[in-house]
Amino acid sequence: MSRTFQSLSHVNFRLWFFASLIASTGSWMQRVAQDWLVLTVLTDNSGTQIGVVTALQFLPILLLSPWAGVLVDRLDRRRILQACQGATGACALILGALVLTGTAQLWHVYVLALIGGVAGAVDSPARQAFVSELVPVDSLANAVGLNSTAFNAARLIGPAVSGLLIDAVGTGWVLVANSLFFAAPITALALMRRDLLVARTAVPRAKGQIREGVAYVLARPDILMILCTVTVVSALGMNFQMTSALMATEVFGKAAGEYGLLSSCMAVGALAGSLLAARRAHPRLRMIIVAAALFGVLEILLGLAPTYVAFAAASIPTGLAMLTMVTAANATIQISTDERMRGRVMSLYTMIFLGSTPVGAPLVGWIGEQWGARWSILVGGIGSLLVAVLCGVWAMIHWDVHVRLSHSRRRPIVFEGPVERARMSQEAAAVERLANQTD
Repeated sequence: MSRTFQSLSHVNFRLWFFASLIASTGSWMQRVAQDWLVLTVLTDNSGTQIGVVTALQFLPILLLSPWAGVLVDRLDRRRILQACQGATGACALILGALVLTGTAQLWHVYVLALIGGVAGAVDSPARQAFVSELVPVDSLANAVGLNSTAFNAARLIGPAVSGLLIDAVGTGWVLVANSLFFAAPITALALMRRDLLVARTAVPRAKGQIREGVAYVLARPDILMILCTVTVVSALGMNFQMTSALMATEVFGKAAGEYGLLSSCMAVGALAGSLLAARRAHPRLRMIIVAAALFGVLEILLGLAPTYVAFAAASIPTGLAMLTMVTAANATIQISTDERMRGRVMSLYTMIFLGSTPVGAPLVGWIGEQWGARWSILVGGIGSLLVAVLCGVWAMIHWDVHVRLSHSRRRPIVFEGPVERARMSQEAAAVERLANQTD
């Protein structure tokens, strides 16, 4: 099996991969249907209300993630995931029934988004930490990349199918159908072979475990830099389910089908980025910073796109840069974190990555209403580029990292730190010794 798909040779990960693909497809269909319901049925194209719904969906992640991380380190992660997937499916079924009976109101969406957010606050760190139980440590980076591939393949399929189905049968039936998708991970988790799971020792109950997790992260400047970058990019630059809806309706005058296709174009690049990430055995911090800067530049170009076709085309490389950064950040933290702390560290990462959305989404929605849809995207590009530059400069000053130009077309810009320069000095010394021996 090729290096890109090597983790699929493990039967438990194979079950998880395909189940995750199915459930993630349902999640993306639900997001598009929910946003379209709020935007076109329950409000008059209100970007602010979409932002509020998004905030309610992700606010529990911001508030509950530290406690969720403790649960993930203490309890059976399989059971946690089964419970969370069941709760998410129930929320989709209830909202779909409300829409079909003509009784759906905006406050219903608020409540169900909040309940689903509570389930997601526990599900996300459990899902991320559980990958380490499915494959050995030397395959972990590959498994993280393939996990992102499943998510983004679903992102490619889900929005397009959802947009077409909304046009054909309406949002209610789409939401009801989505509820069935969450049975896949529940079943897959039940079928996994326990004897093939990577052994882990559950952390016993004790006081101060949240503080212990926070102290661990504060003692790791590399993790802090990743979290700083991810915070800004996620809060301002990754609200595409909202900003693409605003661009599709207000700027380009398109309907649900074309809106769904925009998300699919973004997912094409994201899928390519996650597949490329799966090939990297050892993700590096500099990859995260460079990818964040590239994402910022591409998002600025996306906000300036003159036509719907240009916007769709620019979404592909934007998605690639975005997933390169996200997957590298996720894998770097997972690989370098002590197993006893993994649940708590990944919960803090999740809190930053997903929980910053409640802070950014209403602001980005308000900017879209006040200054126009284009600025809702431009502010994310500018913020992402700025944080990448600042983190790069900080690394150069505090970690003695330098940037130099090379003659290689594949790597025209090279980042050198103490480790790289030591290696280059050793190589130069070896060449000099060989030359002396030849003389």
